[in-house]
Amino acid sequence: MNEEATVLQVQGLGFSHPQQPVFAGWSARVGPGTTLVQGGESSGKTTLVRLLAGALAPAQGQLVLNGTALAQAPEAYLRQVFWMDPRSDALDALTVRAWLQTLPAQHAAWDAAALAAHVQGWGLEEHLDKGFYMLSTGSKRKVLMAAALASGAPLTLIDEPVAGLDHGSVRYLCQALAATSAAQPGRAIVVAHYEPLAGVPWRAVIELPELG
Repeated sequence: MNEEATVLQVQGLGFSHPQQPVFAGWSARVGPGTTLVQGGESSGKTTLVRLLAGALAPAQGQLVLNGTALAQAPEAYLRQVFWMDPRSDALDALTVRAWLQTLPAQHAAWDAAALAAHVQGWGLEEHLDKGFYMLSTGSKRKVLMAAALASGAPLTLIDEPVAGLDHGSVRYLCQALAATSAAQPGRAIVVAHYEPLAGVPWRAVIELPELG
């Protein structure tokens, strides 16, 4: 991958959980298209996604997104990122519709037509006026992924996308990832999962080893 094709550069990343090193001098480039971060249950996939999102602070290293370094210009970096933790209860007090209505102001390339298509494709219409606390694990993930794909964010991060999804929903996810990559070829969509999803045109696969 050449420099011109790089959306995100990860340089010398270091991070440890208590008593557990996760990354030490780790570097990678993420280009446009859909990239799979692949690894087992204890390989650091979610930790890496949270680091790329700015939700965790690295002990060492630098993240540079389209020329903007997270450490030097965090607000400018984060404006280019879409990430919502599917495990968080931060949205529980909101309805789905109310939260979705806040997003166009946060993402300059927001695509309302794409959101409508994903709402229909995942059958989310019946959930729009529910509070997030009322949603099942699968329904919540589908709402967050619909927003992620509609955001137009230069760096879009999706962690363990199929948890709680039935086969039809997984099939639509694969179609939506492929269509989004084709329609918006300059975006970097990073998906953390233990194996490739069928039918997704993966631009690259980043393999994380099991932690010792």
